[in-house]
Amino acid sequence: MNLIIKIAWRNILRHRGKSIIIGVILFLGAFVMTIGNGVISGMDRGLQKNIVEGFTGDLIIAATTQESDNVFLEFMGKAIDPIYNYPSIDSMLKTILIVKSWLPIGKNTAMVLNEDGGMPDFVFVLGVDFAKYKAFFGENLKVIEGTFPMSNGPAVLVPTGWRKQFFNFSNIWFTCPTCSLDTALLPPDSKTTLDDIAIKHSVVYMGMNSDNSTTDVRTEVAGVVKYQALNTIFGNFPILDIESYRSCLGYLRADDASVVLSEAEKHLLALDDPTALFGAEPPKASSDAPVAKTLAIASPVKPVDINTGVYNLVLVKLIPGQNLDASVKKITESGKKIGVRAVSWKKATGLVGSIAVVIKAALFLFVMFLFFVAIIIIVNTLSMAALERTSEIGMMRAVGAKKSFIGRMFFAETGMLSFVFGGIGIVSGFIAIQIVSLLHWTTDNDMLQLLYGGDTFRPFLSLGDIGITILQLALVTLIAVLYPLSVARRITPLDAISRD
Repeated sequence: MNLIIKIAWRNILRHRGKSIIIGVILFLGAFVMTIGNGVISGMDRGLQKNIVEGFTGDLIIAATTQESDNVFLEFMGKAIDPIYNYPSIDSMLKTILIVKSWLPIGKNTAMVLNEDGGMPDFVFVLGVDFAKYKAFFGENLKVIEGTFPMSNGPAVLVPTGWRKQFFNFSNIWFTCPTCSLDTALLPPDSKTTLDDIAIKHSVVYMGMNSDNSTTDVRTEVAGVVKYQALNTIFGNFPILDIESYRSCLGYLRADDASVVLSEAEKHLLALDDPTALFGAEPPKASSDAPVAKTLAIASPVKPVDINTGVYNLVLVKLIPGQNLDASVKKITESGKKIGVRAVSWKKATGLVGSIAVVIKAALFLFVMFLFFVAIIIIVNTLSMAALERTSEIGMMRAVGAKKSFIGRMFFAETGMLSFVFGGIGIVSGFIAIQIVSLLHWTTDNDMLQLLYGGDTFRPFLSLGDIGITILQLALVTLIAVLYPLSVARRITPLDAISRD
């Protein structure tokens, strides 16, 4: 083995021109593969942080009657089916060990009414328990104006993306009651004079669902927020307190479920023939039951459990390291008994998730393209080098060198070049990725944010990524040397004589 290495090293130095060419190709291939793997890994990591941890969770639980998997960004605003039995889902999730945390929310389309007589705007709305939302997502929202409410009183968080869109549409600028107009926050391309701007401190929503049982709800602006990443996309989701959301969509509220009715009121509501109310005699109640003097609903007499009302979705975060598809299948199987199913975040975000997958696949194919280009160039260069050394190899065969010896020698030469130049390429790629990460390149372009995995470009290399790059380099070297190796092994002493 030592003899093979000595001869291989001597040949590298003797044919240093060809060796440098091959080495540069190996260096560039390793460098680009390292950068490509870093970008792909950084994108995965960024999407995990900004979409999964900041907006959707790993998977989403919806009613089995919900036909589309795209529950967040479906076009045409098709209503998301309601979930009436959240307490059962809560109990189920407590028994599934792979689940880390979960958050029930309302999600549907609503109209924002223009009180100045203009056309309404359509927007996606989320209904949440603000305290639970904060605990589940952490700092996914940056408060620009006002405050983040921690109670379930009527309130809405208006995202900057939708506020800008509505302003361009209607010249109405939403802000919190304690906030004044900050002209620095107005769109830079706005041609509206300050006198023409209508400042509003509350938003009137009218929900849209398949039952058309919606109402108008006025909700005060608690704050204006910006999503930390993909704000142009997710910035179309104003966040309402869950009870205002339920009123807006015409759903059962939690305080409705806590109302206690008198026996007379129950009797009136249970009548099959409402015209009986107009009969000659009033309905009779039992002698020991209080008689209602009006048809007004009785005041609540027991604490309100916010979970007894209607939701549309339950966002779920998994314990790190879980297989997403297997987890979706497991939770769907468990949810069949209570009428719910699970959807992965990629399917739940529709086009956004699909674009993210396409971009990742495109990056991977680009790296593989470079992989094969490097193989072709190295094969061509090594084959030419082998033919140019016909006299040398033929003389070695003439003095007794076997084909296996020639093959090992040729393989050792390529392996040494790959180790040295490819290793330098991997180290250089790693250093380049660290430098780029420290530069904190940012963008507001949503397509670039999908490529970046967020608003900041942070390519990332784990030990696993470095290992994959080393394997890729070894595979390139192995495949590239096979044909030149066979060329070198076929050279005979007669070939050397005829060449001379």
